[in-house]
Amino acid sequence: MLVQGAVVLDPVLVPGEIPMSTYRAAQVAAAGSPFEIVQREVPQPGPRHVRIAVDACGICHSDSVFVDAQVPGVRFPLVPGHEIAGHIEELGEGTQDSGWQVGDRVAVGWFGGSCGHCTPCRQGDFVVCPNLKVPGWAYDGGFAESVIAPADALARIPDALAAPDAAPLACAGVTTFNGLRRSSAKPGDLVAVLGIGGLGHLGVKYAAAMGFETVAIARGAEKADFAKQLGAHHYVDSTADTPVAEALQSLGGAKVVLATAANSDAITATVDGLSHRGELVVIGVDPTPLGVTPFQLIMSGRIVRGHPSGTAQDTQDTMAFSALHGIRPMIETVPLDQADEAYRKMMSGAARFRMVLTNG
Repeated sequence: MLVQGAVVLDPVLVPGEIPMSTYRAAQVAAAGSPFEIVQREVPQPGPRHVRIAVDACGICHSDSVFVDAQVPGVRFPLVPGHEIAGHIEELGEGTQDSGWQVGDRVAVGWFGGSCGHCTPCRQGDFVVCPNLKVPGWAYDGGFAESVIAPADALARIPDALAAPDAAPLACAGVTTFNGLRRSSAKPGDLVAVLGIGGLGHLGVKYAAAMGFETVAIARGAEKADFAKQLGAHHYVDSTADTPVAEALQSLGGAKVVLATAANSDAITATVDGLSHRGELVVIGVDPTPLGVTPFQLIMSGRIVRGHPSGTAQDTQDTMAFSALHGIRPMIETVPLDQADEAYRKMMSGAARFRMVLTNG
């Protein structure tokens, strides 16, 4: 028997007999438990919300924070997923004049809406809203055939992008793209991307397309060819005898280091590779403190900055830039039915680089 809230679906129904008023979702019943496919009643979008038919949803490492209940406020059963691409099925009250129409292709990412009344929101800095509505945390996410999302979370998907490609750009893509375009680097400057995994491989592509002299930093000499294929002009092996900072200084010093690797030691090792007034932009999450001294920052006027994801408009800009420059994430697609296997593969590090759940 499948249970969702107070709704009990008839256990004798077979897939071909499921009524049109239900949809499938991949949920975890308790923290750390495996995913199970359940049937839920199709909800109606409330005021200033829309219902989206999910075509694809990326699996992000950050999903584990919610699946394992590592943050407060997680409610079970839980449907995660904050890299959503689909199309609008129904408009809620107050959205009819918002410019959105049924059938529009839209994406929803880490930014799943904001409160609109806190100080950051009143200043227009919506992505650092303390009440940020992350899909899969604030409300059911995209590991499903349908999702309800606030209208302010919607980003329009360009025709040139397929849904499985658009989905990861709503989180991994916008985070790296925005981190670079809001940095102090200008075309022609030396920009280094630390890590060439799920975030970093996009970071290298964006950096090269933005006109930066691009350095990829990763572990192992064998990754040099891959880095060049992504568009890097230089490759630094962080396991080589030459320290990373020294290698960067030999190239003139990095105006910006985009730290995508979730490793505080690796991030710390890049600081002395920054040029004067250089900027370390941190997007890789590691609870371990950075080993940076005031002396390293003050004498050369360097900056260390944490960078969150981006708003819906930032996501839309990311997808438009990606479509224009032919930038696509490296993905592996699997049907929603295989959500548990796909999630385990993503969390184990065996995926290269994004597992994406698809419907249809």
